Amino acid sequence: MKSHFLLGLVLPLTLLAGCGKAADSANPSSSGPAIATVNGKPVSQSEFDLYVENVQNQSKRPISAEEKSTLLDQFISMQLAAEAAEKEGITKDTKVQDQLALARLNVIVDSGLQQWLEKHPVTDEELRPEYDAQVAQMPKEYHARHILVDDQAKAEAITKQLQAGGDFAKAAEKSSKDPSGKSGGDLGWFTLDTMVKPFADAVATLEPGQMTAAPVQSQFGWHIIKLEDSRVSQAPPFEEVKDRVKMIVQRKKLQNYLDELRKGAKIEKKI
Repeated sequence: MKSHFLLGLVLPLTLLAGCGKAADSANPSSSGPAIATVNGKPVSQSEFDLYVENVQNQSKRPISAEEKSTLLDQFISMQLAAEAAEKEGITKDTKVQDQLALARLNVIVDSGLQQWLEKHPVTDEELRPEYDAQVAQMPKEYHARHILVDDQAKAEAITKQLQAGGDFAKAAEKSSKDPSGKSGGDLGWFTLDTMVKPFADAVATLEPGQMTAAPVQSQFGWHIIKLEDSRVSQAPPFEEVKDRVKMIVQRKKLQNYLDELRKGAKIEKKI
């Protein structure tokens, strides 16, 4: 069964998705011993290590010692290119200045929020209520069959035959243009959000064993729908999704923190 639990977490945690892994372009000085010098300017070990970490995160695999040597050459080339660009006055360009300021802002924000989370860690007592709340929001699942035809009159005729005691599965095999017709119109288990709205709205009104009283129109044609059964989605065990629940709680705590900062700030919007 496809789990719809915590579906929103397939996306990155926005509040932590800044450029915190990037070097602070507005403040090029870094601590640590020099791993190289470029035209007399030291390149620090810590700055190069951060560059390697970025490459490793993007490639999603460990970087070998041989590859680090190649990366150092690339990093030195970057230093030379930056130096040449600065001599040409690139940093005086307004757009470049804005990009540098934005990069600096991203680094500070990301690091600051990470530090705030370390000082205000999520406790186990906060996780269980959030898990229960997520479980309560899980969608209901439905098992239904349908017969899909192009013509309303044909759909109404089939409906009358079924209301008179006709076999739904056989009628689907004979008349439905949908691929599910080969299996008696069986659609298996699904949630309403995976179906087109007219179909989903009709299913939501049915009780198990009940069929739509009249055909339902969608962009695909005319549907005769029979609900076989419904059930509450089965939630995964708490321990299995504990880390994802923690991310939700962290995101909410950060949002509350930012809301408090806004309340205490004097903000004047010019647009």
